[in-house]
Amino acid sequence: MAAEESTGTELLLRSFERRFLAARALRSFPWQSLEAKLRDSSDSELLRDILQKPSGGSVTLSESTAIISHGTTGLVTWDAALYLAEWAIKNPAAFTHRTVLELGSGAGLTGLAICKMCHPRAYIFSDCHSQVLEQLRGNILLNGLSLEADITANSDSPRVTVAQLDWDVATVPQLSAFQPDVVIAADVLYCPEAIVSLVGVLQRLAACCEHHRAPEVYVAFTVRNPETCQLFTTELGRAGIRWEVEPCHDQKLFPYEEHLEMAILKLTL
Repeated sequence: MAAEESTGTELLLRSFERRFLAARALRSFPWQSLEAKLRDSSDSELLRDILQKPSGGSVTLSESTAIISHGTTGLVTWDAALYLAEWAIKNPAAFTHRTVLELGSGAGLTGLAICKMCHPRAYIFSDCHSQVLEQLRGNILLNGLSLEADITANSDSPRVTVAQLDWDVATVPQLSAFQPDVVIAADVLYCPEAIVSLVGVLQRLAACCEHHRAPEVYVAFTVRNPETCQLFTTELGRAGIRWEVEPCHDQKLFPYEEHLEMAILKLTL
């Protein structure tokens, strides 16, 4: 196979892997190009390479096609959720055999990827919007996971719960009941009010830790507005919460816009 043809085949395979294995919309995949290459190929090498691609676990999602639906942005998957899921898959030890609390789970992509690939002991999806919570429960069941109340739950799977959690009214006793080892959030820094609410709930989580170790906290976000990021770090400083930037990862599993600047902060409560 010529070097130019080999490069084209590699790019095609990578495109297929990112769109198909990531369970994302397939409308933009170049099906005609794939068909042409399969027709022109002298043997079945291309098709064999596609079929033998290691897939790992798959995630099935029901989500909105609109950015804002039912008065919330939580019914669609945002880029930082994909970025955090990739980071988690590359760093499974951060979640293995641990209890994970996700703040603002949205459609549930990040949590479902962690549940399937990182083997947590328990995973708590949370959000405050009733429509988002309903969608979350459906997506959990779509992926073969059982909610905690289901007595048929697979013992090899994490204990999964869905919690209604309003950051502005959540109390220390309510948060204490979760007993998380790890807390995560993705793409929740969309306005100053949300930032203040997030830092407030993190402070209350810190207050739960008088008699046990504070959870590790990871917050992923897309750098859309530097002033928003600056406000977040400023509010963290005022709350006495230390932070550091996690190294950028090169785990490209999902077809988000690669030109976007994304970051993950590790917080110390």
